[in-house]
This record gives sequence, structure tokens and C-alpha cells, in this order.
Amino acid sequence: MIAPPPGGVRTVLRLEGLAVLVAATLAYGQLGAGWGAFAMLFFVPDFSLLGYLAGPKVGAASYNAAHSYLGPLAAIALGVLGEQPVALAAGLIWCAHIGFDRLLGFGLHYASGFGTTHLGRIGRADPW
Repeated sequence: MIAPPPGGVRTVLRLEGLAVLVAATLAYGQLGAGWGAFAMLFFVPDFSLLGYLAGPKVGAASYNAAHSYLGPLAAIALGVLGEQPVALAAGLIWCAHIGFDRLLGFGLHYASGFGTTHLGRIGRADPW
């Protein structure tokens, strides 16, 4: 069994999620992009959960790919350096989503099952 981080560490990780959510949302607001797009795209990374239809290993890999900061930071870099405002907006929305998930305690998943994350167990029982 994978041990969750101690209470204090878990709290810090969740507060980091809050900080990312707030910072990304404020930065998005400064872009002047529409809030309708923010609302429509905010939960798009959760479509990665469909990977669990192929089993816990594929599900964890697809979820983690969509919930790691590497993708959104690459999009933000492309947006800033390549002067691509759509990429910048998408990266900020993506970061906000990941921060929101971390704030709620949804961490990166282990291949052992849906409910085991780097922030501890989630849910009642492992459905996968």
C-alpha cells in the first residue's frame, strides 16, 4: 500500500494547488480572453479519465499526462515566446484546472488503481 504524505505536507500541496488556481485565473483575466471559453475548457483535462476504460495502468498514464504541469507550461511558453495568445490562454486554463484538482486532493495517480494518488487515497473504494 502506498502511504499518503503526512498531514502537514498534504496541506502544503493542497495550498500550492490553490495558489496555482488563483494565479492562473488572475493571469487569464489579464489576457482579456472570454470567460465563456474558460468555463468551457476548464474540465477538458478530465476527459483523460476515459483511459481508465482500458484499465488502471493506461488510465493512470493518461490522467497523469493531462494533469502534470509539463503540458500547460509548454503551452504557456509557446504562447509567450511564440506570441500565440490562444496557446497562452489554453495553458493558463489548463494550469488552473490542475491547481483546482490539487486543491481538492486529486493528485497524480498510481497504476495500482484509480483511488491511489500522490496526495493519498481518494474515494470510498477502488472501482477499477
